[in-house]
Amino acid sequence: MRNDDGPLLQLLEQSETARDAARLRLLQATDTARRLQQQAEQLRCYRDDYRRRAPALGERGASIELVRCHRDFMARLDQAIDQQRAQLDAAEQECEAARAQLVEREMRAAAVGKLIERRVAQRRQHDGRLEQRRHDEAAVHRAWASADTAPADL
Repeated sequence: MRNDDGPLLQLLEQSETARDAARLRLLQATDTARRLQQQAEQLRCYRDDYRRRAPALGERGASIELVRCHRDFMARLDQAIDQQRAQLDAAEQECEAARAQLVEREMRAAAVGKLIERRVAQRRQHDGRLEQRRHDEAAVHRAWASADTAPADL
């Protein structure tokens, strides 16, 4: 690396930092979606269990007031499940957005890395050509020098 690579190296560092931040955001979004999914499942299981314990099911008799309370609570549970579903949908959309951002930032970091690699390879190739040219010129000078010092055959 040379001094003129500084801006590219700085860009690579920024790209990698942005990529790492996007990766962290995706991990956090995935974790949030997972937790919301678990909560939604727990709510559904609780609702199903509560439904099975309905006071008027089977041969049990129940007062109208108890049946109303049960029905009202079931409605609130359904409302909570709907809210949970909306939160889960939003979290899944956040995951998708974070995943897309991570892919974009990974591609950017990779592109900058490839650019640096290409510049280094070009520099090596250029340096190799210069070295070959110097070697060829030195060989020509040696050949001329030995031609000048060689006895002339007449």
